Amino acid sequence: MRFLCFKRIVRRNIGVIERCRRTLSEGWIVQPQNDKDKQPDNRPQFRVPRWVWPILWIVLLGWTVLRLQDSVSFGGDATVQVSYSFFRQQIMAGNVESVTFQELVVRGRFKQVVAYPPDGSSLLAQGTTQQSALEFSSTLLPISDDELPKLLADQNVTVNSQFSETSPILLFVLNFGPIVLLLGFFIWSMRRSQGQMGGVFGFGKTQAREYNVERPKVLFSDVAGQDAAKSELVEIVDFLKEPDKYIALGARIPRGVLLVGPPGTGKTLMARAVAGEASVAFFSISASEFVEMFVGVGASRVRDLFRRAKEAAPSIVFIDEIDAVGRQRGTGLGGGNDEREQTLNQMLSEMDGFDQTESVIVMAATNRPDVLDPALLRPGRFDRQVTVGAPDRSGRESILGIHTKGKPLDEDVKLRDLSKMTIGFSGADLANLANEAALNAARRNARKITMRDFLDAFDRIVLGTESPPLSNEEERKVVAYHEAGHALVAALTPGSDPVFKVTIVPRGQALGVTASMPDDDRRNYSRDYLTVRMRMLLGGRAAEETIFGQVTTGASNDLRRVTDMARRMASEFGMSDAIGPLNFGDNERQPFLGYSLSQGRSYSEETAARIDREVRSMIDGAYEETLQLLRANRDKLAALADELLNNEVVNGDRVMDIAGVVPPDDVGLPPEQPRETQPSEE
Repeated sequence: MRFLCFKRIVRRNIGVIERCRRTLSEGWIVQPQNDKDKQPDNRPQFRVPRWVWPILWIVLLGWTVLRLQDSVSFGGDATVQVSYSFFRQQIMAGNVESVTFQELVVRGRFKQVVAYPPDGSSLLAQGTTQQSALEFSSTLLPISDDELPKLLADQNVTVNSQFSETSPILLFVLNFGPIVLLLGFFIWSMRRSQGQMGGVFGFGKTQAREYNVERPKVLFSDVAGQDAAKSELVEIVDFLKEPDKYIALGARIPRGVLLVGPPGTGKTLMARAVAGEASVAFFSISASEFVEMFVGVGASRVRDLFRRAKEAAPSIVFIDEIDAVGRQRGTGLGGGNDEREQTLNQMLSEMDGFDQTESVIVMAATNRPDVLDPALLRPGRFDRQVTVGAPDRSGRESILGIHTKGKPLDEDVKLRDLSKMTIGFSGADLANLANEAALNAARRNARKITMRDFLDAFDRIVLGTESPPLSNEEERKVVAYHEAGHALVAALTPGSDPVFKVTIVPRGQALGVTASMPDDDRRNYSRDYLTVRMRMLLGGRAAEETIFGQVTTGASNDLRRVTDMARRMASEFGMSDAIGPLNFGDNERQPFLGYSLSQGRSYSEETAARIDREVRSMIDGAYEETLQLLRANRDKLAALADELLNNEVVNGDRVMDIAGVVPPDDVGLPPEQPRETQPSEE
């Protein structure tokens, strides 16, 4: 009988279960747990993680079992609920065979099948369907019925009694359900935090992404502007292709190659190009992924990473931002991080354990080589340091050619001109420039990218997003004279970078911008050039004092840059006659917290006072010369400020006309096109 009841309940609920399954499979998207899971397309926006599925089926199964138990305990689906008066009538008629009392509920069995409700009752008038009853149940009266036991005894009715008991399944769900849910949530959270880690408890396994030879390759032809770095890495590629040639001669190929350069110069891309040229396995991981909150996890991941690399040899292990674990040990306040130092020690041991015949190269990238531990840089570990710097003019042109490949360019776009105006840009900056230009063309619903789109993208990246013009006339006037002071000093001072554009339209956080550009790439700066640069930066404050007799807060950024420049000239560059060719700036620029406090100054308080006096003297001298220059050309300053108030934007040629300076010969730049800008902010 229990089997038949279970079969009926399952058959009754199978439709509900099937509809739930269809709804979840069609209307809900399973959240992928790793990179291999592909999210289906054209699905609604609902998202549920995978752990919802087993919980849902457990709930449905428990509900079915509870329904089964209730149905079995009450006699199955044939049981009919009758009224108490009908129950008494059947007893008096001698048609009751047995009854079972359970609190206020009585269940029993008739001797003969009866129709309930009887014909002509009020229940039938209300539309209730008449049923044939053999097994019944009824609710007892809340008051005591003393005649009922005697009546049952007179009719020879078998009487049973039963106590209600709580379902053990329900007790289990109530007692252990929250614990199971908490444990499931904890496991799900750990899987989410571990990302691509294999298994819930595989903390010690490496999270390195493996790019094998079947993946799309990155070759040296895909990396432009780094010819010097390529020539350094060609030997690594040759060793990975033909290691026997070097081993036969007893040559030892560098085990580690450290790529050093500013952010965005293509260090990761260069490492992938080496693997692509050599057609070997490439393991890529960020150094920050080694260290977790569990002790010993970082060292275990290092061991697992190098084990996988040796199994896949020849191979390349690339560690990005290695300074996250490779910083100097025992530096800063409170010492170092024990877990990070254990990870570093394990990495050093693994690199020492390479056999000469193992074709495994460790490549790492950092933009802070000064913070790395000396043990990491010694011969036998990272033997070579390859500098991946900012590209030169021809390199920028090649990089732009790569990033504009496949983009519909207009005929007026000249990559050579763009390379001239982007001095100081890295490969990532140039990629962003090309992308912003394409976005700007898309906003205009244009079919091709024009030079105007590149210029607007350049202004957006370097100068900042354009804000609404200033509404306060007095403030506009102050900003106009401030920026006119910068531009006029730059135009009238020999050796200064030419001014490209002056604007009083707010850009980013600046109320006005004076953009200047060098004639070519600069890597070495003379004392005269830095002095001229200081005068140009002080031109805004000097213009305010010349015209209004007072100064504003708009020159705060200029003063900060001037002070830093003067201090470095006096203490680091040896450009002060009073200080001489001495350097006093190393300890003050240590990156570790508290390092300079523990080491102390390497010079006396008297020397520090001399440096302060020399910095003050250099700034005061530059400011006085700037004031004299602007006072002698007050009419030109007023004319340039009026031009800014009327037009809001003045190009470099117009600035030279107002200043009365004959422009130099054309340096090959297109008109009104910026290059590296050094904006002076109001």
